[in-house]
Amino acid sequence: MKKKLRLMAYIIICSLAFACVLGSSDVFATCTTDSNTGVVTCTESASASVTVAKACTLTANTSPAHTATLANGIYSATTTEYASGIGKTTLKVVCNDASGFSIYAVGYTNNEYGNTKLMSNEQDATAPIINTGTQDSGSTSAWSMKLTSVTGTYAPTLDNSFGSYHSVPSTYTRVAYRTSGTDAGSSPTGSSVDTTYAAFIGPTQPAGTYVGKVKYTLVHPNTNTPKDAPITCAANKICYSPNANDVEGTMGVQSAGSNNTYTLLASNFSRKGYGFAGWSESQNAASDPTAKIYGPQETITTGNLNSKGMSLYAVWVKSEGSIQDSSKVTAVCNRLTQAPTDGTANISSVSALTDQRDDETYAIAKLADGNCWMIENLRLESTNSDNFTGALAQGYGTSATYGDFGGLADAESANFSNSTTANSLYYSGTQEGTASIDIGTTNNPGYRMPRYNNTNTSARASDPTSNSTSMYSYGNYYTWHAAIADLTYNGTNNSSVTNTSLCPKGWRLPKGGNKTRITSNNDNEFWNLVVVGLNGGTLPANYDSSSYPYYTGAAEAGPVANALRAYPNNFLYSGTFDTSSALGRGSGGRYWSSTASSIVESYFLYLYSTTYVRPGTDDYYKYNGQSTRCIAPAS
Repeated sequence: MKKKLRLMAYIIICSLAFACVLGSSDVFATCTTDSNTGVVTCTESASASVTVAKACTLTANTSPAHTATLANGIYSATTTEYASGIGKTTLKVVCNDASGFSIYAVGYTNNEYGNTKLMSNEQDATAPIINTGTQDSGSTSAWSMKLTSVTGTYAPTLDNSFGSYHSVPSTYTRVAYRTSGTDAGSSPTGSSVDTTYAAFIGPTQPAGTYVGKVKYTLVHPNTNTPKDAPITCAANKICYSPNANDVEGTMGVQSAGSNNTYTLLASNFSRKGYGFAGWSESQNAASDPTAKIYGPQETITTGNLNSKGMSLYAVWVKSEGSIQDSSKVTAVCNRLTQAPTDGTANISSVSALTDQRDDETYAIAKLADGNCWMIENLRLESTNSDNFTGALAQGYGTSATYGDFGGLADAESANFSNSTTANSLYYSGTQEGTASIDIGTTNNPGYRMPRYNNTNTSARASDPTSNSTSMYSYGNYYTWHAAIADLTYNGTNNSSVTNTSLCPKGWRLPKGGNKTRITSNNDNEFWNLVVVGLNGGTLPANYDSSSYPYYTGAAEAGPVANALRAYPNNFLYSGTFDTSSALGRGSGGRYWSSTASSIVESYFLYLYSTTYVRPGTDDYYKYNGQSTRCIAPAS
């Protein structure tokens, strides 16, 4: 009887664990046997894990209308007619961040950060303004704001004495906050904060209409501060602003040096749903067609920064939809203005689309060759399982055809020991011999390609101050076979062009080739962009004598390299990953073409400082990790 009970206990325990494998650890990490009862208990190696995305919104409802007609000597806050001040704004917060949120306010009259005045709408430019202040009598006009009430189950706390009428702040100032326990659930009710405004009109104030504005910003968790405020940079420094509150990543301050020529830092910022177009001294470049935009790693000549600093703002372009939607791609690319080559390209040359495989958004532009390009390096590292059918990417198929591209790269700091199993692509054979690209197994860990776009600190620089660090915008390195989504090392022979790639469906790698392939616009597309488009058809000096012509030296290659790094081309010195280490960050960039030159090598674009530019004409070993850009089909 006792023996039967023991057997029953064993069956129940195995059932609870969902499986029972005797003499094997394939399913469970550890199994133990009770010496008295013979019961085997197994613990699974992996735990169930669910991530809930943070979702916080701030909405505003203005009622009644923010308008009043006041006589001289009247203080609106104490009159019967204007007992609630001049209008009321109800701010509603719905936020599921367990660490709370904060609401900040700043004067924003005329859409100018820090402008706390009521400005006259009269034609007379000399008409007096009304400054912010709390006086309710006297000879000087003033206006003010206060938070009147908070409601909701998770109502925030008022801050900084804004419970009574207070001057409008000239810099971001926290007016309400909650430290924990914010709304979560299927139908969150949210929390509300009411704000009213009041004005005192002095006896000498001329008649007229005066208008002012306050900007409110929600940040979370409550310890965060707004990131979209203007910045002031110290002398001899270049500072970089994320220019939005929902941006991830940080950047340090760049030392400008003593001359007037500076190579800007590549971007370490990322913003969900937005493509990064470049840097601008204008905080509003994304909506201002007159604003000057610089490439993320462009070399610029400017005034001497020893007496003042330079403040640069990230230029974000909102996604217009799916990058796999062919009709959307065609419409966007047809609408974009082809970028001029004289440095005057503005925001009309750029849009952004989102890769459905991993929700990464890329800025795109119509470049000097007339084609539509992604102007950010490919960052694909993992995809949803339903993308392996080929519905969203060229080159994808079942695992039996192209392999399960569930993970393309590992962090550079990952453990590269022989016991590590890598979800990555790497070259596993000898340099010249037959080899293969393996997935998810360990053979030669030294050839694994690192990634740079993960949000953890080991995968990108935490606070970069130079271009030699690991920037988010550098994207991922791919072997050539990874870039073309091919697992057979000998699959592509001399001068053949592949049709598959890791690019989004409908997009592809640019073509490359040596001198013998530069015969028409259907051949080397890097050549078309660099030589024909950006350099006005001026051939490299060694064109007649070289099978792979290239620009060389500061006088010849320097301007071409900077044109490639200038907005909106935005090519980067993202370096390369050669066998086991990253090389050349900040001084050189290599980009795969779709064209093989031999069994073991493929053509690529190479820009290296002011030393040389090889426009898709040179080749290199396919096992090296290099950057990837994608080009849209001709419309």
